[in-house]
Parts: sequence; structure tokens; C-alpha cells
Amino acid sequence: MKQVGYRAKVLILMAVDSVVGLCALLLSTLLLYAANMIAPLGEHMRNFAMMIPVVVVLTVGLSFAFGVYRIAWRYSDLSDVARLAISTAVSFLLCAAVDAVFIDKYRLIIYLIGGFLSLSGLLLSRAILHIIRRCRIDTVKEKQYSGNIMIVGAGNAGAMMAHSIKADTAWKKCRVSCFIDDNPNKKNETIYGSLVIGGRELIAEAVEKYNIRLIILAMPSEKKSVKSEILELCFATGCAVKTLPDMEEILEGSANATALREVKIEDLLGRDTIKIDLARVMDYVNNKVVMVTGGGGSIGSELCRQIASHNPRHLIIFDIYENNAYDILNELKRKYPFLNVTALIGSVRDKDRLDEVFAKYKPEIVYHAAAHKHVPLMEDSPNESIKNNVFGTYNTAEAADRHGVERFVLISTDKAVNPTNIMGASKRMCEMVIQTWNNRSKTEYVAVRFGNVLGSNGSVIPLFRRQIAEGGPVTVTHPEIIRYFMTIPEAVSLVLQAGASAKGGEIFVLDMGKPVKILTLAENMIRLSGLEVGRDIEIRFTGLRPGEKLYEELLMAEEGLTSTENDLIHIGKPIDFDQDKFLEQLSELRSVMAHESCDIRRYVRQIVTTYQPTK
Repeated sequence: MKQVGYRAKVLILMAVDSVVGLCALLLSTLLLYAANMIAPLGEHMRNFAMMIPVVVVLTVGLSFAFGVYRIAWRYSDLSDVARLAISTAVSFLLCAAVDAVFIDKYRLIIYLIGGFLSLSGLLLSRAILHIIRRCRIDTVKEKQYSGNIMIVGAGNAGAMMAHSIKADTAWKKCRVSCFIDDNPNKKNETIYGSLVIGGRELIAEAVEKYNIRLIILAMPSEKKSVKSEILELCFATGCAVKTLPDMEEILEGSANATALREVKIEDLLGRDTIKIDLARVMDYVNNKVVMVTGGGGSIGSELCRQIASHNPRHLIIFDIYENNAYDILNELKRKYPFLNVTALIGSVRDKDRLDEVFAKYKPEIVYHAAAHKHVPLMEDSPNESIKNNVFGTYNTAEAADRHGVERFVLISTDKAVNPTNIMGASKRMCEMVIQTWNNRSKTEYVAVRFGNVLGSNGSVIPLFRRQIAEGGPVTVTHPEIIRYFMTIPEAVSLVLQAGASAKGGEIFVLDMGKPVKILTLAENMIRLSGLEVGRDIEIRFTGLRPGEKLYEELLMAEEGLTSTENDLIHIGKPIDFDQDKFLEQLSELRSVMAHESCDIRRYVRQIVTTYQPTK
């Protein structure tokens, strides 16, 4: 069911409240006339007509002032009813005052009775709207769910879910047939008449035995690694799978404890969400001029969103692609109307353009997200990878030094570790550029290295979604290929944390948990779409692409690992190298690139000794 948005809900309530207030005043007038307490009626009706705009404005205005339209009536209590009563009483008393000053014909008793009738009508209208909403939800639920249900998790959340199913008429076609829980002490207990039959190893067997149609994961406080393993078992049964919100969502108030939601691909990563010290990040970017290169890309645009929420003095979006920059600029202006934000078009390859931007806007913090990142495309255009990634980074880092930037944060990748493709090698060289400038400048330079980002441009998630929507096949390069994954907000949170806590020269690395098999990811995405692997959607293996590894690494053998205050964020010790020689090699590389026909890989291997291009 399509939910009514907040604005639409407020507009509906404003209209309802206006009609109820006017009807209450009219009814009180007619009642008093019928009781021979006022006369003549025609004069009072003329006065009523004059009071219509006053009643509407005061009724709606005071409802806003008292926060009546923010009340979620399905979770309301006596304090909310009191708030509505006070708002109504004040509005009708003010109406009486306006009448006394400007009209002086209406009697106070009309407003006293009108206020009482209005409050009764407003409470009744809320009840009716709630019943209508409940009926619509019930209708949808009845269409979606029928048959036997298994609840995984026999704790408080599972018990609440079972009680909701038993008590709510929307679930009248459903029955909780059994519970699954790994706690052996709960085995053979009954919860609202349903038996706890045992641990997760019985999921597949119980689905057959009880003819289960729907599995509900009710473990909001459990670790994601545990939930991921259980979800894999649930999906393997072919049943529909739903989950309760995580405890974080419940505590934040963004979800109801018994509100089922679809399983998201993030639920299958098997790693808890990164916790970031937002206060430190906020203090760091607060009232600062912040520049994001590649600000229109998937990572860059999310950086802009999170920075915008932390009150920068000026946010500068720098991107070569005008459509991307235009989209994020308009989004931020809509969401943050008082944000000082500027979108600038330009390339990090253009030193003069960078100098002009740095001189004019004087950024204090630079997040460098501009880069070519598509591995297969860069294998076919290796020179472009070096021009944009390496020398684009060098140009931006040099401009940051020349114009006194406080801190420079490079977005790097796990593909920079022992690279087998030119894109990964170029990003390793970017890290070397950062290390070199950090030793030669007052600016603090830092790199942030992470794996694949779910949903980013070029990742497998959008590709798989598109292939599934088209009916398949879903293409996977190799059955054993694995990757580390994280969400875009997690990636950006890591970047912001690095920017806030860096001292210069570090390579920040995220503990990304267990790597995910791309084949498993594809299978799960097909199941999340309500389809069956092999029957509805075929998976086809296409072979490894040029420069593609079976697995990625986050650290080189020479790099140590230092923990930080955040258990999931570590610092890799930068590898020492001859920086003067590196600068000479970059100069030679720039000259070589002038000959477009030259295969630049041979020169890159001399600089990045860990680079082993695949044949």
C-alpha cells in the first residue's frame, strides 16, 4: 500500500479540522436558537459567515503551534488528547475575543459549546481516519500473507510478533506454526500456543513438516553476522522471508517493533554497521569551507549529503559531469535551504582550473573522490586511468599545498593492494602521491581504503537488479569470486571519520568482516525479488575479465595494522619508498603518456612493484 506522506497527511487534517470547527460553531448556534437562548437567527448566521476565516485560521494555526499535526494518533496517549483539547479551547476563546472586539454580537456561550463540540468532532475524526488506515493496511496484509508462519527468534520480539499475528484481524488467514531458537533452554516451550521446536538446523525440516509459507526473522538485537547466516538458511527453503527492524531503528523511533519489512541486501553482509563518532565529525566540518572533488558521483554525492548535515560554512561540489553536479546541488538546496553550497564544473586534470577554484574559495578541507574506477574500461584505456587518477590526484594535492588547505582526504580502494589491473595500480600510485605530499607540506594528507560499495555506479548490485528486471540471465564472472562489501553511507562515514581524526600520512582501513561470494550475492538478490534461481532466473558464468582478481585484499604484507577508537576502523602503516625517485618517475611517466600508442603498464610496474597485470 502506498503510504500517505507527511505533507499530504497534514493537508488532510487541516481540511478536516477546519470543517469540524466550522460545523461545531454552526451547530452550537442552531442548538441555542432551538432552545430559545438566542435570537434572531438571521443575524447570528451573518455573524457566523463573518467568523468563518477567523475560525479556520485560528483552528489550523494553533494546531501547528501546539504540535497537534505531529502527533501519531495510533501511538497517542492522554497527554496528546490534552494537547488537542488545549489547542481547541484556546482557538475558540480567541474566536470569542475577536467576536467581542470586532463584531460584539455573538454570545460567549456559543463559543463554549462550540469548543466542546469541536473537540468531540476532532477526536472522532482522528478515530475514523485511524480506522480507515487500519482497514486499508488489513486489506493489503490479507492479500500478502496467508498460510502457516515460522518465527525465528523466541525472545520478546518474537513473542510480540506472535501476539500481533494472533490478535490482529489482518492476519486471520495466518497461523504461527512454530518457533526456531538456538537457545536450548527454550526448546519445547510454547509461546501463544506455538511450540519452540529447536535451533536453526531445523529450519528446512520444519518448513516441510509444517507447510510454512512465510518465515519471520524476529531477532532485532542479534549481531548481523548471526542474522546473515540464518537468513541464508531461510532463503534456501524457497519461502517468503520478512524481518523485524533492527534494534537501532526501533530505538531511534524510525520503525515499529512489530512492523515487518523486506530483507535488504545489507542484511546479508554479515557485518554490523559502522558506528561513527558524529559529534567529532560535526565539530570537524562545522563552519569550515569543504570541497568535494567528484562530488556528483555515488561516493562524492553521499559525502556532500552528510557534510551538508554537519553545518559547513561553504560546501563546494567540484565535478566534470554537469548532470551529476546539477542533481546533487538541487537535492541539497531542497533539503537544506540555508546551506551555502556551490557547484563548479571542472576537471582535476586542469591545473589552472584547480588553482582558480582554490584561490577563490579557499577550501580548508578537501575530500578527493574524483577518479576513473571501472576496471574493465580502464584496462582498455590505461593511459586515461593514469592521467585522471594519478595526475589528477597530484594536481589536486599540489593545489591543496599551495593554497594552505588544512587536510586532504583521498578516496582509495582495496584494489590498490597487490594490483592486477591498471585501475588498482593507479590508485596505489595515488596513495604514494599522498604520502609524498604529506612529508613535504603543512597540509595533512590521508587515504581511506575500502572495498566494493553496494549500489554505487559500476557495482554489481545495479547490474544484477537490471538483469533480474529484464528476466535474466544474471551474469557472474566466476563461481568462486569473492568481494568485500559495504554500504555507501558506511563508506562515507569512514571517510568523514578519517578526516576528523587524521594526523597525516595514514591509510585508514575498514574491517569489512567476511568477504561475500558474488555467486551467493546474485542468488540472494534473485530470491529477494521473489524469484527462484534456475527456474525463473538463470545465472550464467562469463569468465574473469582482464585485470580481475578472484579476491581482493585490504592490506599489503609490509603494512602493519593499528587499531583506533572505532573497533571497525584501523590504520595501515604506510610503506616506505624513495619519494625523490618516485617524483622523477612521475615526471618521466607524464612524458611517456604524450605518446598515446605507448602501453603504459611497463612503466607503471617500475613504480608500483606489487603490480602484476593479468594476461
